[in-house]
Amino acid sequence: MGTGADIKADFMAAKKVANDRGEDVSLMEPMLLSADSRFREELTNLAFNLVSRSSGFHHSLPKGTAAALADLVRSTNCYYSNLIEGHNTHPVDIERALKNNYSRDADKRNLQYEAKAHIEVQRWIDGGGLAGHATTREGIREIHRRFCENLPKELLWVENPDTKERLTVVPGELRSNDVIVGRHVPVSSGAIHRFLDRFEAAYTPLGKAELTVATAAAHHRLAWIHPFLDGNGRVVRLMSHATLLETLDTGALWSVARGLARNVDTYKMHLANCDQTRRNDLDGRGNLSEKALAEFTRFFLTTCIEQVDFMESLIQPDRLRARVLLWAEEEIGVKSLPPKSVLVLEALLNRGELPRGEVARVLGMTDRHSRRIVAELIRRDVIVS
Repeated sequence: MGTGADIKADFMAAKKVANDRGEDVSLMEPMLLSADSRFREELTNLAFNLVSRSSGFHHSLPKGTAAALADLVRSTNCYYSNLIEGHNTHPVDIERALKNNYSRDADKRNLQYEAKAHIEVQRWIDGGGLAGHATTREGIREIHRRFCENLPKELLWVENPDTKERLTVVPGELRSNDVIVGRHVPVSSGAIHRFLDRFEAAYTPLGKAELTVATAAAHHRLAWIHPFLDGNGRVVRLMSHATLLETLDTGALWSVARGLARNVDTYKMHLANCDQTRRNDLDGRGNLSEKALAEFTRFFLTTCIEQVDFMESLIQPDRLRARVLLWAEEEIGVKSLPPKSVLVLEALLNRGELPRGEVARVLGMTDRHSRRIVAELIRRDVIVS
């Protein structure tokens, strides 16, 4: 990436005086569906259904199993978020990157760095790093900073399509240039601070129930502001992940990014529709369309429910114990796992965690032999320390 001095010099060379067209923050309204909105009851019911399903799935799994599954979901989330950005990074290459095994091909290697950066940010979020701050200005900037500071220098620039000027993307820095995104003209660079202040004031004080309904609105409104030169889509999805983690007790066991990527055209259509101004007197009282915002919220919450159901059907918590133990017996039978490994897995499935000092007792073996079995299970990625 170069030294901090190099990045700063590049940035200052490309930086223009922030232009402020004096836009009023009311241009972004409505931030929330109005209290008397005809859509509110339906969307509140969807949110309640999502809360119930997500919490039920999370608590149907042993703690240790849930934590291991969350690690896998981070890679899944990264893969699908990359697809939305048009970057098809193979899951095998993502797993290799996590083990610092990078491709010799420069383009593929850069995508591996990008994937690993995404996963590390989500790991920080899943560990509570953004708790209570997902919709704050500083929280949003911290997501961008953590993601971009782990990218190679080759990925930290954008090109002005009109002037062909290369502009450096500085981790965590708000853009100082005006941009156009498709047909949407985001707010001027000098106005970003005002709009982020309004964004934070609208969403951060909300209770969990209200914020669950409002997550889709926050998702679109941050994309509408477009605060950074690059990386906005990824920051928006990571912010939404952090919001859902806190409001829904997800346990990081499912990813809305998968659902958005599998319906990417519909997802982008809804985002574009939400850019449109109010259509008539029945379309809310703000500058932007309330109906479009409600339709995106319905799509977003329905997509979340579908992802919870998908993961639950995939894992089958009620059959998980039997499936894992059957698999272990088969692996022991073909000598891919040490004898008695199934006893360790059974104890872990029953209790969630197993202190190393108790393994010998569970196995009925000496400490020396039990350590060998544990080491082999860790080496095979069957269990984690």
